[in-house]
Amino acid sequence: MSPLNIRKVHQLTGHNAAIYALVPGPQPGTFLSAAGDGWIVQWSLNDATEGEELLGKLVAKVDTQVFSLAYLPVTNTVVAGDMNGGVHWLNLSEDRPNRHLAHHRKGTYGIVIAGDQLITLGGDGVITRWDTLRQSSVESLQLSNKALRTAVYREEEAEWLIGASDHHIYRLDAADFSIKEKIAAAHENSVFCIQEHPKESNKFFSGSRDALLKVWQIGEEGAPTALLDSQPAHWYTINDLLTSPDGKHLLTASRDKTIRIWDTATYKLIKTLDAARDGGHVNSVNRLLWVPGTSCFVSASDDRSIIVWNVEVLHRNV
Repeated sequence: MSPLNIRKVHQLTGHNAAIYALVPGPQPGTFLSAAGDGWIVQWSLNDATEGEELLGKLVAKVDTQVFSLAYLPVTNTVVAGDMNGGVHWLNLSEDRPNRHLAHHRKGTYGIVIAGDQLITLGGDGVITRWDTLRQSSVESLQLSNKALRTAVYREEEAEWLIGASDHHIYRLDAADFSIKEKIAAAHENSVFCIQEHPKESNKFFSGSRDALLKVWQIGEEGAPTALLDSQPAHWYTINDLLTSPDGKHLLTASRDKTIRIWDTATYKLIKTLDAARDGGHVNSVNRLLWVPGTSCFVSASDDRSIIVWNVEVLHRNV
């Protein structure tokens, strides 16, 4: 595999608390961030000059910590989940009022869009499907007695993969939330992140508070999901997983303050980004996002900053 050159090109400041959420923005080259200060900020890399300060634009605000975020381009609406279980519908076009709903208990830890579906994951163990036009809940399922932490939609199979603080991973039918499989004790602690394998649709990765990175293969015709690989990927919690646009790399973000890059074919470690060598974060790395339309990914941290990393594949001469 060709080696990677990953350079820090910007460090974005402006949030006054730990940053917990990153999502693509309205245009290519833009993204949104949300933090413990309740601010939702839009950033643009389109006209960024390396070495110059890049300023964000405050586009919405709520009165408490924001843990999760989604952007709906059809209605130009931001959906934000807060620490108390609230779900906020924040319209950026100002042609309709904002809507603030007390829905989950103990926090809204995830908001995921898949096609015309939007779901929220609660600290109360409830998954809820929402009507995005009416901005109202459609149905809910009490999936666990512990918090639901992460969700991935498998489009070909029309199912959700859900990671929970009860240490389990669930496969749910997207149509009716029926449980297709419960992968019991998938980790030794809370399952914080799940990511589909970019090249093999029957495989996925998971990360946990136990710091283990695991690779799973979903069984065919009702066979159980099998564990293919497990390794101690970080010193502490794995907070997020992200695959590269070309599908060749998996990125892991951790409470140990580092970002690590892995080969998706061999599951081998390729590179570690840290503060000392690379100018990385000095506190927990919470979220990762490839910025659409660019060669950059961004990382968000407890250190209240976002780092923009430029990725270049170095092709060897033959």
